[in-house]
Amino acid sequence: MDNKKPFFVEIQPSGLQFEQVDGLSLLQSGLRAGVRLPNSCRNGTCRTCMCKLFTGEIAYQIEWPGLTREEKAEGWILPCVAEATSDLALDVPAAIDLKA
Repeated sequence: MDNKKPFFVEIQPSGLQFEQVDGLSLLQSGLRAGVRLPNSCRNGTCRTCMCKLFTGEIAYQIEWPGLTREEKAEGWILPCVAEATSDLALDVPAAIDLKA
């Protein structure tokens, strides 16, 4: 039996929230919950989804996403190829509530 606690993702400034679905990217998890984050290529290269990680930890699904070392150090992430490994707070002003 899997007793793993789900990780929750809060989107600022909207306050939208969703749960990280195991094995899915942040982008896919958000869409499944009715929260659309900006996206285009969905493979970590176009940077359309690039956003700032306020709090929490992520793991990438690919070896080297399309970010510079400096951007990573500044807290920028690519949700299309990242999964939450803790609860997160992300700055995504263009996020849309698809349930509204």
